[in-house]
Amino acid sequence: QDKDTKMTEFWLISAPGEKTCQQTWEKLHAATTKNNNLSTNSKFNIPDLKVGTLDVLVGLSDELAKLDAFVESVVKKVAQYMADVLEDSKDKVQENLLANGGKVLTMIYLSFEIEKSFKNYSSSLDNVPFLFIFKGVNQIDNDLKSRASAYNNLKGNLQNLERKNAGSLLTRSLADIVKKEDFVLDSEYLVTLLVIVPKLNYNDWVKQYETLAEMVVPRSSNVLFEDQDSYLCNVTLFRKAVDDFKHKAREYKFMVRDFQYNEEEMKADKEEMNRLSTDKKKQFGPLVRWLKVNFSEAFIAWIHVKALRVFVESVLRYGLPVNFQAMLLQPNKKTMKKLREVLYDLYKHLDSSAAAIIDATMDIPGLNLSQQEYYPYVYYKIDCNLLEFK
Repeated sequence: QDKDTKMTEFWLISAPGEKTCQQTWEKLHAATTKNNNLSTNSKFNIPDLKVGTLDVLVGLSDELAKLDAFVESVVKKVAQYMADVLEDSKDKVQENLLANGGKVLTMIYLSFEIEKSFKNYSSSLDNVPFLFIFKGVNQIDNDLKSRASAYNNLKGNLQNLERKNAGSLLTRSLADIVKKEDFVLDSEYLVTLLVIVPKLNYNDWVKQYETLAEMVVPRSSNVLFEDQDSYLCNVTLFRKAVDDFKHKAREYKFMVRDFQYNEEEMKADKEEMNRLSTDKKKQFGPLVRWLKVNFSEAFIAWIHVKALRVFVESVLRYGLPVNFQAMLLQPNKKTMKKLREVLYDLYKHLDSSAAAIIDATMDIPGLNLSQQEYYPYVYYKIDCNLLEFK
């Protein structure tokens, strides 16, 4: 589909059945597609659920609004964490966020065989187990916290080690730079120091280092490594001259690094880095798989909640017997305003009949204007922009 004209948001709306629900559908479809293509539409079939009392419905409407917000937040978190885990390949996020094995968009169209899955619950509305949806999504939320925490720890430790192996010569680890032969080891009298010499001062170093203190071994300095600004040099001298040497070196901006050559420690550091790196690679695949599966689960749960909201709100607005058609619209970006106008013209007559059904003093969440946009038809937005990562 053309990315520029298609929105990644969907409008889930419902209108009362005219002579038949099919007629309601045909009327909407004709109005939004005949002149210019305002939206891509499909029916959204919600099974007939047994309706309890009006009080129960009003209560459900409140509960569902909370559940909707919670499930949406978990869907977002899983999608966002997938983007974090994929680090450099954020463009791959979309292809990994395939709910139910299909693209998010087709997946909403399929309504996930909502009918089938509602039958697994019970067809009575007052005990459609919100708990069942909540528990499942809550479990995903908790699992995500613990998995993310474990993986982030590992990643953080690895980054710290990598940071130690990068950066300026004054602070970085020297384990992967220096070799045994750069040092005089196991001598009672002699010791080798490592000195950071700014490149600008290198000529001074060559001239001065042998005379910075007494007892410096002549010609004992070599350049072992360089970065942008400095050279790492070694120099060998008698142990008792070290303090003198350090003090004098500082005057010339030569910094003596505090470093003891210790093969065991250096080996342990390297092993730790390899271990963390291997662990991260090992955990990456299963974590991405877990995120894919659970994104799908959470997203499907979210659409189920939307379906329940449309059902409850439609009965509250349009009355009994249950007779409405739910429809899913994917608006075109450029003509959203026009689409709103067309829908208003189609359904503005509902306002008076809605007022007749609804006792104005009752607080029906769908009519709570402060919380949600109000239209004469039942309307919920499914915002998939939350799954776009740049």
